[in-house]
Amino acid sequence: MDAIVKTFPNKESESDRPSQAEAEAAVRTLLRWVGDDPDREGLIDTPKRVAKAYRDLFGGYDEDPEDVLGRTFEEVSGYDDIVLMRDIPFFSHCEHHMVPIIGRAHVAYLPDGKVVGLSKIARVIDIFARRLQTQEAMTAQIAHSIDETLRPLGVAVMVEGEHMCMAMRGIRKQGSTTMTTTFTGQFKSDAQQQVRFMTMLKGFAAR
Repeated sequence: MDAIVKTFPNKESESDRPSQAEAEAAVRTLLRWVGDDPDREGLIDTPKRVAKAYRDLFGGYDEDPEDVLGRTFEEVSGYDDIVLMRDIPFFSHCEHHMVPIIGRAHVAYLPDGKVVGLSKIARVIDIFARRLQTQEAMTAQIAHSIDETLRPLGVAVMVEGEHMCMAMRGIRKQGSTTMTTTFTGQFKSDAQQQVRFMTMLKGFAAR
């Protein structure tokens, strides 16, 4: 669990962060470093645009998944079986090269007397995706965040992603997909629950 906790960055106060002007200056430096002229017409406003885009793309550092998952519902009419959300799209950025990871996530949990709004699960995925990531860490973060906050009987997470650091550079293999999984609670201890999770995913895919 310690390894998971370390991947949850501390929120920086606005006073601790570089200023907008410093961020824009850094972009200008990169433009010069790649061999272009930041003062030419097409690039004059690029530093400002990039800084604004980064605020959005990495907005997950300013959000806490615990806040998102805090409101639950106990009126479930006795429902106690798997809740599965499949094919939740996401985009993230590789922490090694800062290029995109594009994929989809599948999340299931076994409720223990209470459920959470379905949109909240998607928001949790976005919070972790909108940070510099490895797919392995992001998969574990999603599962453990739901597990720690909702306290279900078990959580199952599968993430499929295409990494642009493989597609755009290095070996340049477009279309290759990486799959990662994390299981907690009954999904981890009971192989039959894992089989049910995989079977439900396969059943959806067959439609």
